[in-house]
Amino acid sequence: MNSYFEKLGRTVLERWRKQNFSLEAFPELARIAIDEAPPSKNVGLEEMIHEFLVNDEQPFQSQSGFGQPELVAFNDPRFYIQILFWMEGTTEIHQHEFSGAFHVMQGSSVHSEFDFVGARSVTPHLRIGDLRMKQIELLETGRTVPITSGRECIHSLFHLDTPSVTVVVRTHHDPGTGPQYNYLPPHIAIDPIHADALTMRRKQLLDVLETLDHPSYATRVREMVESLDFERGFNTLLHAMDRLQVLDEWESILATFQKRHGELAKGVPETLAESLRRDSISQMRYHIENPEHRFFLALLMNVQNRSDIHALITERFPDQSPIETILGWAEELIEPADFGITLLDAVFPESLGVAIEAQFKLLIEVLKHALEGDSGSNKVTAGHPEIHAALTGSCLRTLFS
Repeated sequence: MNSYFEKLGRTVLERWRKQNFSLEAFPELARIAIDEAPPSKNVGLEEMIHEFLVNDEQPFQSQSGFGQPELVAFNDPRFYIQILFWMEGTTEIHQHEFSGAFHVMQGSSVHSEFDFVGARSVTPHLRIGDLRMKQIELLETGRTVPITSGRECIHSLFHLDTPSVTVVVRTHHDPGTGPQYNYLPPHIAIDPIHADALTMRRKQLLDVLETLDHPSYATRVREMVESLDFERGFNTLLHAMDRLQVLDEWESILATFQKRHGELAKGVPETLAESLRRDSISQMRYHIENPEHRFFLALLMNVQNRSDIHALITERFPDQSPIETILGWAEELIEPADFGITLLDAVFPESLGVAIEAQFKLLIEVLKHALEGDSGSNKVTAGHPEIHAALTGSCLRTLFS
């Protein structure tokens, strides 16, 4: 592997040895070592790729599916250095069972950090609580961020450029810091490594029924949530939610789950609705390549109110009005469909009977006045309640918070 990473690894190893391999000291130690000679300024990406492709003398490579792909650049029994390529990646909200630091070698990302407050364990693999945003920031090329293992570092990354490349100096595993939960905002934490083979097979059987369009699908799901424990019932709902909505059975089966589990299930409807919204935005990322549009998607996914969205737009584009910037993105993202136009997942109401050539102007006008939020704007949005409802019922709804 590139000699830079060998030198970085040896530097980290020697300094950590002087700290008696303290896990508490490792994140800051790794951050400082990276920032003294950052990969973004000292490693040529094309040269590194070429060297990895043709030179067999490489560190042991893992079987990890994390990254697109992951390359191991330095390996020691106590820690290693990985290079993570992200082509379309958006990480789940998660915590780590390792510590260290990561560096944005190429590209940029929106980085969100969270607290999970009032948490209680339902099972060893599922917790309920309140996930709250701690901070959100734009990470540009050259930025280095420490990683602390355990629940003190809950975060997610939405990568804006293709590819985004991250260098991570990390321990293999920090004892006592697991499970490495994924978080489903705003109320659920799940251990993604937990292998429940019975639940997996049940999901696969439900997929068979769905593929066959079998009339018993909803009935079988209802029977499952009536009898299963909270963890397995929740995983069943999460898996079957899309299909049940198509069948118009979602609300009644969700109510069955809530009746079965009472107060414990209080935050489940909001969590599942948010999961559906975030999945929808993540899927949009696969066909949206413009970094500015991806930045917009990242804001819609992760920021909880309009004022914070405006602040982050101003940080990245200080010479532009946030509202005019959003409207420009909206104009670029509107697409025609058989029945009219769409803006991301907001569909122009077909019931209005507006000619498709007039829909564009009307949609932008309602969006503009809704974002401006003055008394005259309220008259415009009140005059077109169906269009306003289509916008607020879509992934754009945080723009109206």
